[in-house]
Amino acid sequence: MNTDKNILIAFILNLSFSIFELIGGYFTNSVAIMSDALHDFGDALSIGLSLILEKISKKKADNKYTFGYKRYSILGAYITTTILFLGSLIVIYNAIKRILNPEPINYDGMIIFAVFGVIVNFLAAYFTRGGDSMNQKAVNLHMLEDVLGWAVVLVGSVLMKFTDISYIDSIMSIGIAIFILINAYKGLKEILDIFLLKMPESLKVHDIEKMVLAVPQVEGVHHVHVWSMDGQRSYGTMHLITSSKDSEGLKKTVKEKLKDLGLVHTTIEIEGIDENCEEIHCQEDQEELDHSHHHHHHHH
Repeated sequence: MNTDKNILIAFILNLSFSIFELIGGYFTNSVAIMSDALHDFGDALSIGLSLILEKISKKKADNKYTFGYKRYSILGAYITTTILFLGSLIVIYNAIKRILNPEPINYDGMIIFAVFGVIVNFLAAYFTRGGDSMNQKAVNLHMLEDVLGWAVVLVGSVLMKFTDISYIDSIMSIGIAIFILINAYKGLKEILDIFLLKMPESLKVHDIEKMVLAVPQVEGVHHVHVWSMDGQRSYGTMHLITSSKDSEGLKKTVKEKLKDLGLVHTTIEIEGIDENCEEIHCQEDQEELDHSHHHHHHHH
């Protein structure tokens, strides 16, 4: 997979650039460049982390991690996003401080840095495009934000050169930071949903039950559990009640149907019609759930 190589290129670009940038921000005395530098540095850190964790996440399941290592990739996304989130807050704090006591800025230097910024980050965004994991998407989103951030700085620095209004700089950096905060918040929510084993957005327990009950000879279904490993693949387990003698054929049919819903990996337990489910207390919970969904099943 060439994504690792592309992430590496982006990492080197970003790291070297953010160092160049910190010098530039200091030299031009621009808070927007400093805030972009902080942002880029956070990105470089997180890309480095993504690289390591993405490599781990490709490992196959073993005795220690029976589900495989896919969550390591999201862990990367989580840490990255947290870094960005905190970074944005620091940027906003500094910009407000600067609005209260303005300082002179070297506009020409700022314009030159911004031109470089747009070019370098455009290249980094280009190399990281087309990733499929959440981790890679997070990296690419950062690259695009950087391009945007620099474009804003470029426009702002040209404006300031002609108007000499220095607080444009601080306002720009607050704008960039708020944009990052909103995206980081969305990312964190998505990642936490996965860690908290929330049902994937695209699925509903009710739909799964209806689909399974529609299969001939399925008399009942309970213990439906669905979760996602990495925001892409969904896994599920359930108990089916049937009087059918051909439980293998039945399982196959049900699994095919579930695959269409996007459940790549399902574990199905088959129970006879008069068999009492061991975990009867769970079943009662399930029945309450069922009643709230579709009470017509229990009237017979």
